[in-house]
Amino acid sequence: MAAFSRRDFYQQLFQGCIAPTAQQGLEQVWILLLICLCCRLLWRIGLPSYVKHLSTMAGGFYSLYHFFQLQMVWVVLLSLLCYLVLFLCRDSSHRGVFLSVTTLIYLLMGEMHMVDTVTWHKMRGAQMIVAMKAVSLGFDLDRGHAPSIPSPVEFMGYIYFVGTVIFGPWISFCGYLQAVEGQKLSFPWLRKVSFSLLSCLLCLIISTCIAPYLFPYFIPIYGDRLLRKWLRAYESAVSFHFSNYFVGFLSEGTATLAGAGFTEEKENVKWDLRVSQPLNVEFPRSMVEVVTSWNLPMSKWLHSYVFKNALSLGTFSAIIVTYTASALLHGLSFHLAAVLLSLGFITYVEYVLRKRLAAIFSACILSKCCLPGCAHQHKTNLWVRGVNFLFGVLAIFHLTYLGSLFDVDAEDSTEEQGYGMSHTVHKWSELSWASHWVTFGCWVFYRLIS
Repeated sequence: MAAFSRRDFYQQLFQGCIAPTAQQGLEQVWILLLICLCCRLLWRIGLPSYVKHLSTMAGGFYSLYHFFQLQMVWVVLLSLLCYLVLFLCRDSSHRGVFLSVTTLIYLLMGEMHMVDTVTWHKMRGAQMIVAMKAVSLGFDLDRGHAPSIPSPVEFMGYIYFVGTVIFGPWISFCGYLQAVEGQKLSFPWLRKVSFSLLSCLLCLIISTCIAPYLFPYFIPIYGDRLLRKWLRAYESAVSFHFSNYFVGFLSEGTATLAGAGFTEEKENVKWDLRVSQPLNVEFPRSMVEVVTSWNLPMSKWLHSYVFKNALSLGTFSAIIVTYTASALLHGLSFHLAAVLLSLGFITYVEYVLRKRLAAIFSACILSKCCLPGCAHQHKTNLWVRGVNFLFGVLAIFHLTYLGSLFDVDAEDSTEEQGYGMSHTVHKWSELSWASHWVTFGCWVFYRLIS
């Protein structure tokens, strides 16, 4: 009877969830994929550069309208405002700062006053990409990494680059210029696009149809009331993780399909754009590895344009400023801010604790893998592997706790509006604030051995 029940469950799961989810996912993105491919083919013709910029701008505009209809005007207003500020500050050496302040004020006013919460949250990803591109361009101009202020057509082509305008990822202005030059079509390019799109479809199915039923249907683990809470929290965390991987692989696919995301080594072109590294998140060495592997382009952006600029305030202050900036970019959502700021404290405490332990025992137990030829005496000993494994288990514990906020049973309207403070407090109270207490204990231990 149990076997029949399980078999019946799998059959219902396929017919009622997996097949419809895959079909709906393809229906949502096929137009965007077609536009990316058309732009890629158009750039191979050898058109003048301004025509290429206009074509990707037109493709980006149509994609925005397809996904957001007339609400796309708020994304357009932000891009126009950014270019206006860039033009007015063309002789300044602080263009990155001015653009950062401008985008921050616009995003805060938009969320609090100009647009209703549900509509703004739907456009939040596109707004974030526009803000990141404008700010990075400003700082690159200040540092001399970009030759000169781009023309309006170049700037708008970069902002509305069809491969990144909806789902990202962030790419630099130089990366955009390389993309519109039009690399030749090749089998490695097609293989990369196919792998990314198939991976994104698989992650969508896992997030929607498998993760919510992980225990006990797929993994037969049962337990008492407390254990069930943690198992449910882990299901929510895994579902949220794979929804992020879905967006990551989809953005890989659209950006690569449009011609971005490659590196050149002599005459070899490698299509090696990576947005997420799921294995480093699900089986982590440390929380530091998790936050960098979660979204590689955004991690690079935060490190290059926020952390480095804030480093003069001190390492801990720079970390908090970086996570605060990430929270503001993601919107005024209490649960996201709580997760990101908690991540800031967790990663800092883990980093300094493991750094101190590595110095005491002269062992390769840092948050990140040591480079070959490091000065540590103990590199691959069994106890070194054991310590790294325990810190990895601790990272999974933190991820489960933090991911419990993204409840798989929540209603769609609640997710669209964002979870409030009461939801965050309730979820973490159910788990006895365990992750925060463990982090505090690790910090006390670090202070004792310092």
